[in-house]
Amino acid sequence: MENKKYVYLFSEGNGSMRNLLGGKGANLAEMTRIGIPVPQGFIVTTEACNKYYEDGKQITASIVEEIHKNIKELEKITGKEFGSNTNPLLVSVRSGARVSMPGMMDTILNLGLNDIAVEAVAKATNNPRFAYDSYRRFIQMFSDVVMGIEKRLFENLIDKAKEAKGVKYDTELNENDLKELVVKFKELYKKEKGEDFPQDPTVQLTEAITAVFRSWDNPRAIVYRRLNDIPGEWGTAVNVQQMVFGNKGETSGTGVAFSRNAATGEKEIYGEYLMNAQGEDVVAGIRTPLPISKLQEQNPAIYKQFIDIVHTLENHYKDMQDMEFTIEEGKLYFLQTRNGKRTAQAALKIAVDLVSEGMLTKEEAILKVEPKQLDSLLHPTFDFTELKNAKVIAKGLPASPGAACGKVAFSAEEAKERAEKGEKVVLVRLETSPEDIEGMIAAEGILTIRGGMTSHAAVVARGMGKCCVAGCGEIKVSEVAKTIEVGDMVLKEGDYISLDGSTGVVYLGNVNKATADMGGNFEKLMSWVDEIRQMKVRTNADNPRDAKAAVDFGAEGIGLCRTEHMFFDEERIPAVRKMILSNTVEERVKALDTLLPMQQKDFEDIYRVMGERPVNIRLLDPPLHEFLPQDDETIAELAKDMGIEPIVIKKRCEELAEFNPMLGHRGCRLAVTYPEIAVMQTKAIINAYNFHFLGHKHRSSDHRKVFEDKDIFKDVINDEEVFEGELSEDQIPF
Repeated sequence: MENKKYVYLFSEGNGSMRNLLGGKGANLAEMTRIGIPVPQGFIVTTEACNKYYEDGKQITASIVEEIHKNIKELEKITGKEFGSNTNPLLVSVRSGARVSMPGMMDTILNLGLNDIAVEAVAKATNNPRFAYDSYRRFIQMFSDVVMGIEKRLFENLIDKAKEAKGVKYDTELNENDLKELVVKFKELYKKEKGEDFPQDPTVQLTEAITAVFRSWDNPRAIVYRRLNDIPGEWGTAVNVQQMVFGNKGETSGTGVAFSRNAATGEKEIYGEYLMNAQGEDVVAGIRTPLPISKLQEQNPAIYKQFIDIVHTLENHYKDMQDMEFTIEEGKLYFLQTRNGKRTAQAALKIAVDLVSEGMLTKEEAILKVEPKQLDSLLHPTFDFTELKNAKVIAKGLPASPGAACGKVAFSAEEAKERAEKGEKVVLVRLETSPEDIEGMIAAEGILTIRGGMTSHAAVVARGMGKCCVAGCGEIKVSEVAKTIEVGDMVLKEGDYISLDGSTGVVYLGNVNKATADMGGNFEKLMSWVDEIRQMKVRTNADNPRDAKAAVDFGAEGIGLCRTEHMFFDEERIPAVRKMILSNTVEERVKALDTLLPMQQKDFEDIYRVMGERPVNIRLLDPPLHEFLPQDDETIAELAKDMGIEPIVIKKRCEELAEFNPMLGHRGCRLAVTYPEIAVMQTKAIINAYNFHFLGHKHRSSDHRKVFEDKDIFKDVINDEEVFEGELSEDQIPF
């Protein structure tokens, strides 16, 4: 019999067990260990998830038994009973991968409620409205996440209830309204599934855990994993945790917080919360949350405890923390903590500040900044002078810094499709959801009408390094009519807007951008890298412009100069095509003679930029069919220029076409078949070297005779150790 343990109480784990317990579970275990007030629970491990897939997408009986055993332990800890009609234990079921994947997988809250337990909760809390609000939420979530019933169907019923009552918000529905909604929700469930809503909490729990495992392979999770290089074999853990309620009235609430500003990196606790709300209310963007500073006015004692815990967690983990918390009838609980996602600018500032504060070494700080984040810092921001003349149309929350310009797109599908066609788009939504992930990836930036700094759009955009402006309530958006209304102005699909994610400002039109600043914290961090690193860094560059940019960014040479990229220029492509289509060596040489001075000038300009830095050049290495025309019009023009029939060119294109060009007729194979190409490029390389470094100005009209000094040629080649040994006369390629 298998003895492997698949389920752990929080008290049985610690922070080092991330691979087994997932990031969220390991942190909950670690928080329990260091004395943070955490609602207790247990973790079904990542190994259980992998076993679920190995066993044909089912949870084995032994693991189910282990889950039920831990439910009994949780009952002892909490003093509550799962499925009780007097003191019911309610739990949340959440995913928990090794690394944070916000909104990508599924969550179920208030699990354990049924027709009997809801009355017990109502009686125990003396708050029937709270009890039925929790029950309708659970039915809705369970139906959507576990059973695949469209959320929209339930939202429609809520909208009808609000309309009948003449109210705007869910919170304005009373106990009786919610009781009626529960009845209608269950009727909808039976209509869709052909059976009653499950009343047995153990059945609810098993189905919910199965749903979380299943969500590991949902489309949005797969896309997110691919985007963030997360292996599929890692799997996800499942956290089953005692529910604490932020919607028990005005002495209860829920929120999210960061120990430092996730957008700027400033050392200030940054958070948002809502009273009389559950967690999804804060992140969904349906209600506008309050800043955490407001809590000091509402409840100073809770605020002080909150601040102390935040400092404890940051000092313990030695990094900026992203936390979820709930206040239940005046008692504070922390539901989770994790190293917070942050913008590239914030990552730099936090890393540098933590070193100056003595919390991290330089080596540790460097590892806190992801390479992709450094890459994002190399992208431009808005030109300051341009902004002076740009028309401001609205202002929202600066959810994720950066600059974005593009044509308005009103759906994720539209954004993706238009981006694939080469258009730059800005995704505009009332609020984003996990289903929008592919459109968010495709867009230059994201604009939402609802939601705060911790909304789905904000968190995901920051993780991607995308510009995002959230909570822009000044704008009216019709996703049906595909219009944006700002005062008297109406913008339509395809109109340009520009977003400044650092200020939250939305501009009309396409605002020009400026080059990013490489000073300050970036310069300081990279100086630490230079002190520690053992590897030199070169760039890929195929022209002087890219070479200069690379040098400006600190490149120590060119590691790969791909010469085929030099020939796609409009001026050069005809000569390249003539060379490829030539039937004789003489014809090819003639075409290559046209290219030689251009090629030599390329190398001279690159050498000039690179100075004494090394340059590795790759001779022509493309599949030749890539250079040939594909459309009839261009083929006809080329045929006329060469004095041949179009059919000849078409036939040649077919002959050169390769099924797998990556392993095709290229590189050294190409040089063997057409040595004159390698000869031309070698002349260009050496002539350019001679011209630039040795001062031999050989720019004669006859480039075949340009490098007649064979001794110089041999000296250059041998000095650069291109070949082993000395060159003989017959090794000189002309």
